Amino acid sequence: MTERDIHLTIKQLPPELRPRERLIQYGAGSLSNTELLAIVLGTGTKNKTTVQLSEKLLAHFQTLGSLGRCTIEELCSIGGIGKVKATQILAAIEIGRRASTASPSERFTINSPEDVMRLLMPDMRYLDREHFKALILNIKHQVLRVVDISIGSLNSSVVHPRELYKMVIRHNGAAVVVVHNHPSGDPTPSSEDIAVTKRLESAGEILGIDLLDHIILGDGRFVSLKEYNLM
Repeated sequence: MTERDIHLTIKQLPPELRPRERLIQYGAGSLSNTELLAIVLGTGTKNKTTVQLSEKLLAHFQTLGSLGRCTIEELCSIGGIGKVKATQILAAIEIGRRASTASPSERFTINSPEDVMRLLMPDMRYLDREHFKALILNIKHQVLRVVDISIGSLNSSVVHPRELYKMVIRHNGAAVVVVHNHPSGDPTPSSEDIAVTKRLESAGEILGIDLLDHIILGDGRFVSLKEYNLM
């Protein structure tokens, strides 16, 4: 298949499967990390579409954070990524990084579990593995950073208080909300979810950092452990 054939194949896909068309119709928040990265890359290769190339990159580097810490040389070591695509990736991630450190008046404020859902549901509802994230907040509960703590099964050995609060302290956070997804789509808390929450809450009390809530996201649904009196 030639590169021309690949581009024709992409154009023949229904709009709901094309990242650019999906962004125009539903907004950037509806796209997965893979789809957003595909738009940044712009074009694929003779053997891979932009989406396939994006999947390859994310499979190799695991997270967008890891991708953003790469050098040009490290990115170019991946087949299909040249200097042009590497610079596009790093520029896009740097824009996101600068936006996350915008002035306080521009920062997203967390006043309720619904605010967390609106911020993270579009990105997390379709993930096929459990991702555990932290929303690091200032004293006014404005979001300073959204950081990945772990990817994989949720358990006390993977989600360690040390890793969570190290990130909160690094970014001068006064409080934190933790969030993870259930790939099954059902946000009902498990016994392990509750145990991990209590462990993190106890560690936060010692450090003087408020763990405000633990939100579990499903497919269009969520559960706040705070609202359920599980923390």
